[in-house]
Amino acid sequence: MRPRTVLVFALGLMLLVTGCGGPGKTPQKVAAPPSASAAPKPTPSPKPKPTHTTPPAKPKLRPLPKQLPAGLHRRSGSPGVALTFDDGPDPRYTPQILAQLRAAHVTATFCVVGRQAKRHPELVAQIVREGHQLCNHSWRHDVDLGRRPLAAIRADLERTNRAIHAAAPNAPITWFRQPGGRWTAEELTVARQLGLRPLHWSVDPQDWDHPPAKKIIKRVESASHHGSVVLMHDAGGDRTQTMAACRHLIPDLKRRYGIVRLR
Repeated sequence: MRPRTVLVFALGLMLLVTGCGGPGKTPQKVAAPPSASAAPKPTPSPKPKPTHTTPPAKPKLRPLPKQLPAGLHRRSGSPGVALTFDDGPDPRYTPQILAQLRAAHVTATFCVVGRQAKRHPELVAQIVREGHQLCNHSWRHDVDLGRRPLAAIRADLERTNRAIHAAAPNAPITWFRQPGGRWTAEELTVARQLGLRPLHWSVDPQDWDHPPAKKIIKRVESASHHGSVVLMHDAGGDRTQTMAACRHLIPDLKRRYGIVRLR
């Protein structure tokens, strides 16, 4: 065999052994191992969106009448003067007033706030035991009570009556006094349906504003006359000056007019 023929034969044999590239074939690529960065990321759970609920609108208050409604009780019902004490009972001042009335052998009307009656039932019981009258003065001294819906007025007065009767089960509750004297005709209607008579006043020394005792005395004495209903307070703040004024007023009014129960 010629050397050139041998060389061609050897090259063909080499290509056959190595398997290099047959015509029309592409060598396969080796797949790279999956990387950590290529892994799909977990989808975060959506955060719950806060729900915005609109609170129910409060019922609109009726406007106050330009004049007080007719039918309010402003007189004692007899020639004597009636004393009324609002906003109690209070453990600091109510016992002082009770002691003064006891010493003078006279009685008064206590306009009781419902939640005060619930806190101090023993004082409500003492007021009744010593012969005084009770008056419903709303649950929490709500000056806007008369402007509220009729159902709210009724619920307030009934709740206060229940608190009073829890302390003094058999005590009659004859009267109702609107805090601040801000009466409405609707409130009078509800009170009368519950058997409560609307109690106002004719003498207001404004002792709620903490004037000195001498000024309270002067205001009461200058405005009082036969049949007056005097408004004072045994709770609702510092009543030290009212206590001092009553030490003079109770015996003085008894001497001049007599102090009587409301009729």
